[in-house]
Amino acid sequence: MPNQNRTLILPLVAVLIGLLIGTHSAHGWQTDSQKTNDAQRQRKLRGENGPERAWWDLQHYDLSIEVFPETRSIKGSNKIRFSAIETGKKMQVDLQLPLSITSATCNGKDLQYVREGNVYWVSLDQAIPNGAEATLEVTYEGQPVVSKNPPWSGGLSWNKDKQGNHFIATSCQGIGASIWWPCKDHGADEPDDGMDIRVTVPKDLTAVANGRLVETLQNEKEKTRTFHWSVTNPINNYAVNMNIGNYVSFSETYQGEGGELDVQYWVLKHQREQALKHFKEAPRTLAAFEHWFGKYPFYEDSYKLVVVPYLGMEHQSSVTYGNGFQNGYRGTDLSGTGVGMKFDFIIVHESGHEWFGNNISMKDAADMWIHESFTNYSENLFVNFHFNKKEAEDYVIGCRKRISNDIPIIGKYGLNQTGSGGDMYYKGGNMLHTLRQVVNDDEKWRQMLRGLNQKFWHQTVTTEQVEGFLAEKSGINLTTFFNQYLRDTRIPVLEYSIKNQTELNYRFTNCVEELSFPVKIMVNGNLTWITPTEQPQSKTFDQAIESVKIDRNFYIDSKATPAGN
Repeated sequence: MPNQNRTLILPLVAVLIGLLIGTHSAHGWQTDSQKTNDAQRQRKLRGENGPERAWWDLQHYDLSIEVFPETRSIKGSNKIRFSAIETGKKMQVDLQLPLSITSATCNGKDLQYVREGNVYWVSLDQAIPNGAEATLEVTYEGQPVVSKNPPWSGGLSWNKDKQGNHFIATSCQGIGASIWWPCKDHGADEPDDGMDIRVTVPKDLTAVANGRLVETLQNEKEKTRTFHWSVTNPINNYAVNMNIGNYVSFSETYQGEGGELDVQYWVLKHQREQALKHFKEAPRTLAAFEHWFGKYPFYEDSYKLVVVPYLGMEHQSSVTYGNGFQNGYRGTDLSGTGVGMKFDFIIVHESGHEWFGNNISMKDAADMWIHESFTNYSENLFVNFHFNKKEAEDYVIGCRKRISNDIPIIGKYGLNQTGSGGDMYYKGGNMLHTLRQVVNDDEKWRQMLRGLNQKFWHQTVTTEQVEGFLAEKSGINLTTFFNQYLRDTRIPVLEYSIKNQTELNYRFTNCVEELSFPVKIMVNGNLTWITPTEQPQSKTFDQAIESVKIDRNFYIDSKATPAGN
């Protein structure tokens, strides 16, 4: 997801909805305390993999949805195929107000269901035993939330293009996919067998979703068309999208590590000639990321770039784009170095999410840094691949001015709450750039990044899993390193002083307990390595020390102190 004003607005809308749904009860208006308790309850239901979610494992979604642009309403159904990993009878199905479930069935039997805010409790007719499969079908309808500031606020965008045609799109990172379709809205579980998406729209419009277009049905009587898209790979809920407009498409074949990859571009009719030229950035991006991260994760489902009426998002195999066919981030350079104008930020950043976010997905929103830090860093790697290493360094270091160090990057677990909205991008990217220096072997570093995507191929993961893999493959104890950058807001300071002209004294301050990792410095213009800790250390040189310079690629501060301090 792109960053806006260095603050990612993810959980805020969920809080507001939680407050709205709890503003009055059967006994009248609630007290402030009751409102707070209801909001906390809703956040917990949204963010926790509770018992009514944990006993069943998603296998497949079959979503059908009809869109009515004139009334800004939708109706549809979702068939949720699942397997029981424990015996269970009660299910949590998420669907946010003001949408409503109108029926629920399993094995042809109507089921009882009760609403609690944005959650439905569905009682099955009989318990599903451990190991068995079943399909729950729910129908729903209503006028979904309108996104006020997509993609940072979730909902539907009901726009019109320059020719007056309807131009509609979904966005739901953070707030959750249940803002527009009923699902198991938690990152820990993805449908193992993928998803089918059927979108019915007025006959003069085209609907584009994830995966491959299987068929287009002409519904002459209703004057509509139904577009059936199929996803074969696991997919996280927020990466599911629906885009509706006066689309035309063109395509090409990319020869990649996995063979031939179908690359499609869906644009508005009047944009075709412009897109033919500008979207040459897409195969360049795929080439860079296959080099650094390994095979594109969704060859079976293709790669699509789809124009939408907002900036863009990382929808799996259906990357959305609204950057105006220009380089930079809305025509500006986030780094302030000029390097950011060498590439289209949205194509590069959102495509990077195909590896980090869509291939490797977080189990809990608190670990959103896994999506955003690696993808922020992918911008640096794109520059490194297509231009040179120095400009890549200039870019990531130039973005440090956007770091706030306001709150830790990791959020609170079980509450659908991320950490620092801006720092999971720029600080996270600089953390990974620093780690590359610590590893001090670019080919080894590349294999570590590729190894991450192989080890956790199409999986949901935790921070601890990612940390453990990187520590194992680097051969370095990275516990305090990650504690410093992910769980603390301070920038470590390398304090140093010169004693008796030839002795360099140094230590880390402003840091977590027992912080220690190698740092590259230049002494009298000559490269040397030191490994600071909180305890004072020293290193003696053959000649008088006239200059000390910390390598700029390490995200640390430095402070020269008088000898003996």
